Formats: sequence, C-alpha cells, structure tokens
Amino acid sequence: MNRRLKKALLELTLPKPAEARHSEYSMIFSADDQPGVASRRLIDLSVEAISLARDLKLDELYQRTRGEVDLINLWPGEQHRLLAALVQVLGPKRVVEIGTGAGGTTLSILAKLPSAATLTTFDVIAWQNAPEGVLRKEDFDSGRLKQHVDDVTVRAGFDRYRQVFEEADFIVIDAAKDGSMEGRLIEMFRSFPFREPPIFLFDDIRVWNMLRFWRDIPWPKLDLTSFGHWTGTGLAEWAAS
Repeated sequence: MNRRLKKALLELTLPKPAEARHSEYSMIFSADDQPGVASRRLIDLSVEAISLARDLKLDELYQRTRGEVDLINLWPGEQHRLLAALVQVLGPKRVVEIGTGAGGTTLSILAKLPSAATLTTFDVIAWQNAPEGVLRKEDFDSGRLKQHVDDVTVRAGFDRYRQVFEEADFIVIDAAKDGSMEGRLIEMFRSFPFREPPIFLFDDIRVWNMLRFWRDIPWPKLDLTSFGHWTGTGLAEWAAS
C-alpha cells in the first residue's frame, strides 16, 4: 500500500484535529522500552549544533530556491540550518548522502563542509534531471562534490561503493521514506567494517511509513525533530551488531 493511499484511509477513519498547509499522520511511543538510547556523543553533538544553528544563515541557498516562503532558513521547522551546523561541529572528512533529490540537503552540507573534505551523493536520477533542482555544474567543479547515479539500496549497488562507505564519518539518508528502503540500508550497514563509527542522519522519521523503521534501529539514537525537520530528524551513532 503506497503512502498516499495509507494517508487517505487514515483521513477517513481518523479526522485531522487541526488544519495546516501540510499535514502527516504520526504516532507517539513510550521511550523506556525502545531499542537504542541516546549516547553522550549524540547529546553533546546535538547541543553544540543546536546552539550554532540559531545564528547560522543559508541565504545563498535560499536565493537558488526562489520560494515564496524561505523554508531554507526556517528554523526550527526545517533541518537545513541544523544540518549545516552538524557538519560544522563534526568536521567530517567524507560525507555520504543517499538521496540527492533537488539538492537542497546537498548544498546545506556543502555550506559548512571543511575545505579538504568530500561529499558523495547518490540518487537514481541525475542531478541535472531532478525536478526543481538547485544544483549547478559549478558545485562540482572543485571535486569536493560528486554524484553517482545508482541504487545503493540493493546489494549490487551498495557493494560497488563499499570503499566510499567505509571511509564515511557522516551519512545522511534522505531516500524513499517508505520504511523499506531505509531498512535495507540499515541491514547492509549492521556489520559493516567502518574505519570509525559514523554518525547517521535520517529525515522524515515521524511520518507514518518511517515510524517502525526509526523505533527498531538498535544503535544509539536521538530524535531531534523539535530542532530540525517538522516531519522528523533523527541522529544515530553506528554500532557493530
């Protein structure tokens, strides 16, 4: 059952309690019995990034979107400023993004990426063909940003880029948000030989299709929705299993 059909059925049986420009169904769960609890590393990282995000602006990225509402700099509510702040605090050497999409997240990462670091982004659609895309050729000219058009949520695609993943210290997953694709990725990462334990960021963890996926992650994790994307922002710290 696809996401739109699920939402339509929910609206028939459970009317929305409030009106908004955009709404999604979600659910709350007890915390004491969930797999994975926040580590000190995640808490310290989040506190510092939240503090930085208060004064951080991404005006150049907003100019590319040309939206009537500045959703790039909306914070809390959107995660662009928090994401840029997380990159600034982490100072990663190699960032991996799964789900290039329009490129807004990509540019948020680049905004604070260390000069010697790289960002490798994956999608099944080339950035030139992305609807409402904001990436430009000059974003790739320095070599710090590279896109691979491939499906890394299947084993064959994943294995083609094992070295890229092994070297990653920050991995941003902004893919299908169907609760299935993300689950396949986690299974492939579960016993992966990372050189150093990376930090993962997951988008949309509060939407219906993602609820079980996020709750079942066994790694240390922290829900940062109130300081990130209104549909859910989650941080997790990889742990071998």
